[in-house]
Amino acid sequence: MSGGGRPPGGGDDEGGMGSAFSGLTTRGRSFLAAGIAAAGCSVVLGQTDLLRVGLLLAVLPIVCVLVLYRTRYRVAGSRRLSPARVPAGSEARVHLRIDNVSRLPTGLLMLQDRVPYVLGPRPRFVLDRIEPGGRREVSYRVRSDLRGRYSLGPLQLRLTDPFGMCELARGFSAYDTLTVVPRVEPLPAVRLAGEAAGYGDGRNRSLALAGEDDVIPRGYRHGDDLRRVHWRSTARYGELMVRREEQPQRAHCTVLLDTRAVAHIGAGPDSAFEWAVSGAASAAVHLLERGYAVRLLTDTGSSIPGPDGVGGYPGSSLESADTAGMLLDTLAVVDHSDGESLSSAYDVLRGGSEGLLVAFLGDLDEEQAAIVARMRQRGGAAVAFVLDNTAWTRGVWPADPDGLQARLRLLREAGWTALLVGPGVPLAHLWRHTDARGGNRADAGPAPTASTTGMS
Repeated sequence: MSGGGRPPGGGDDEGGMGSAFSGLTTRGRSFLAAGIAAAGCSVVLGQTDLLRVGLLLAVLPIVCVLVLYRTRYRVAGSRRLSPARVPAGSEARVHLRIDNVSRLPTGLLMLQDRVPYVLGPRPRFVLDRIEPGGRREVSYRVRSDLRGRYSLGPLQLRLTDPFGMCELARGFSAYDTLTVVPRVEPLPAVRLAGEAAGYGDGRNRSLALAGEDDVIPRGYRHGDDLRRVHWRSTARYGELMVRREEQPQRAHCTVLLDTRAVAHIGAGPDSAFEWAVSGAASAAVHLLERGYAVRLLTDTGSSIPGPDGVGGYPGSSLESADTAGMLLDTLAVVDHSDGESLSSAYDVLRGGSEGLLVAFLGDLDEEQAAIVARMRQRGGAAVAFVLDNTAWTRGVWPADPDGLQARLRLLREAGWTALLVGPGVPLAHLWRHTDARGGNRADAGPAPTASTTGMS
C-alpha cells in the first residue's frame, strides 16, 4: 500500500477549524477551562493579575491548535506484507514506512494501523521528528488461526504539539489484503489405487502416436524439417503445412470438496469442515507437484480454475505455481453452501474426461452416497475421504459404524478407494492407505498416537 497527501494540520484539510479544536487533549481542555474560569473570577473579584493568568492558560492551547492547523507539510505512507499469503497459524510481518516529502520537519507523530481483531491487537507507534526528506520504518506481526482474506489499513497519523495540548489525526485511503490460506500438509508419494503406471509424473501423450487424421498441422516456418511436411493439409489449405512437435498432455485430477452446511457439524479451526478444506488444499498442491493438471470442484458445481479451452480441461495451460496460488486463494474464503445435494458436482463430472478424482465429503445419506458412487469415471482412479462429523463433535469414533460402513461399502463397490476419517487423523496417515500396492483399507481411525487405530 502506498498513499500520500497533506498531513495532519494542513490549513485546508477537511473539517476546517472546528475539527482542529476537536483535537484538544484532556490537558488542552483543562488549560482552556481553567483559563476561562480564572478570567471570569478576575472580573468578579476585580483582580487584574488573575486575569493575566487566565488569559495565559486559555491562549496556550489555542495557540497550539492554530500552529498545528496552519503547519503545512506532506508525508507519504507505504505498507509491505511479508508474505502476502500465509498459512493459517503462521505469522506474517507488516512493514510500515513514513516519508516526509515536504521542506519542513514534522513534529511528534503517532502512527496507527487498522487490523481486524482476529489478526491481533491494533499496532501503535510513536515516531520522532522526521527531518525534510527523511523516513521512518517500523514493523509488526500478525497471525490468524482462521483462514480468510483480511484488509489491513488504512494508516492513521496523529500529530501532537510539544506541550501535549492538541492531537490532530488524518488517515491514508489505501489498504492491503492479507490472505490466510488453509494449512498444507506434505503428503507421501504413493501410487493411488486404479492409477495407471507412472502416477502422472511426466505422462505424455504424443500427437505423433495419433492416427494420420488426428494430426493437427501448422504453417511452415523457416528452419522446419521438411520430413515433417503434412502433404494432405498442404493440399487442403494451399500452403506448406507441417506436423506439430510432440505436445505433452498432463494427467488430470479433480479435487472435490463437499461444502454443504447440512453435511458438516461444528465450526472453528478444529472442526471437520476445516479439516476437509485443509485436506483439499494439501491434495491439490501435492498432485500439482507431481505434474497433474488440477481443478477444484465444489458441490455447487463451480470449478476453479475456469475453462481455458485447452483440451477441454480447466487449468491445463496454467503453470503449477499459478494454479496452486489460485486454488489456495479460493480455499481461503470458501464457506458452507446452502445446497443439500451433490448432483451439481455430478453433472460437471459426468461431462468430463477420465482422470483422478479425490473427494473430501461430509456426512452422506443413502441418496448422496449413490450419487457419489456414480461420479467415478470408468477407468479412472477415485479416492474418497468421508468425514464422520458426529464423531468430531462427540469425540467418540466411530459414532455410527453400521451406517457409515454401509455407505463406504457402496462407494467401494463402485470402484472408489473410500476411507473413513475420524477426529485427530492427519491426512498424511490416510494418504498412505490409498497406495494401490498396499490394498484397499476399510477405514482409517485416529492417528497412531491415539489409543486406538481403528484399522481393518
